[in-house]
Amino acid sequence: MNTAAKLSAYGAALALVAAGAWVTGIAVGPFPGQAAEGHGGEDAGHGDGHGGTVAEVADHQPGGLASAAGGYTLTPAGTTLTPGATTKFTFRVIGPDGAPVTAYDVEHEKRMHFIVVRRDTTGYRHLHPELGADGTWSVPVTVAEAGSYRAFADFTPAGGQSLTLGVDLVAPGLFQPVEHAETRVADVEGYRVRLDGDLVPGRSSRLTATVTKDGRDVTDLQPYLGAYGHLVALRGGDLGYLHVHPDDPAGDRKNGPRVTFLAEVPSAGTYRLFLDFRHGDVVRTAEFTATTGGGDRR
Repeated sequence: MNTAAKLSAYGAALALVAAGAWVTGIAVGPFPGQAAEGHGGEDAGHGDGHGGTVAEVADHQPGGLASAAGGYTLTPAGTTLTPGATTKFTFRVIGPDGAPVTAYDVEHEKRMHFIVVRRDTTGYRHLHPELGADGTWSVPVTVAEAGSYRAFADFTPAGGQSLTLGVDLVAPGLFQPVEHAETRVADVEGYRVRLDGDLVPGRSSRLTATVTKDGRDVTDLQPYLGAYGHLVALRGGDLGYLHVHPDDPAGDRKNGPRVTFLAEVPSAGTYRLFLDFRHGDVVRTAEFTATTGGGDRR
């Protein structure tokens, strides 16, 4: 075997070893002392009924850092995805009584929001699984490339508090992680979306997304999940999950070109933000990378 072949085989072995480590990590579950979290800072200024868990309010931490919280545990049937193919992914949420949860409240028009993203925050997917009578959720998941992925289940048990639980998934194979430079402008399928405002740790920050197409304002955005935009923020490093929603003052609801959000981040650092917006009956996602600061950025 020549030198190049040996190096290639060695690299593949490393990838497989890493994949095994990821699977072992999720099998072990949350580490001792890790706080149980739900949505973090999502409801600053919203008053939409998402109060968050006691641990979240006390620690002011984002959700999705653990697979279990508040007596509920996210249990996937498998943790392996196939790069370049569609996998039927199934999971259950086990409740405090040890049985699968079968009743959920509707939040933002859905009973379950399921986010899949690679650990380097590429390949973002916002999905809505179907619930079976036995409490099993199922959803087709397609990932384009190999890598370590994080899945977030965002839900509210019937009559309970909202939760975001997370698990690691793996798509075996070699891959090159992507680093994201800060950017406040995203181009997606002929649309340009600009994000104004600044993220200030520990306080509610106003962010405004402006959608244009061919240099003209888009003034006929269509509702998506009960609003004119849906924004998810992930903290760099640990992928702490922040779910923010539009801020529409009474009498000032407009369907574009601007959609304003209130977001509260728990710590300084870099955040990846994903804006889903609907126009022409198609949902598109604009991606941004923002670092925290001390004032409004325009």
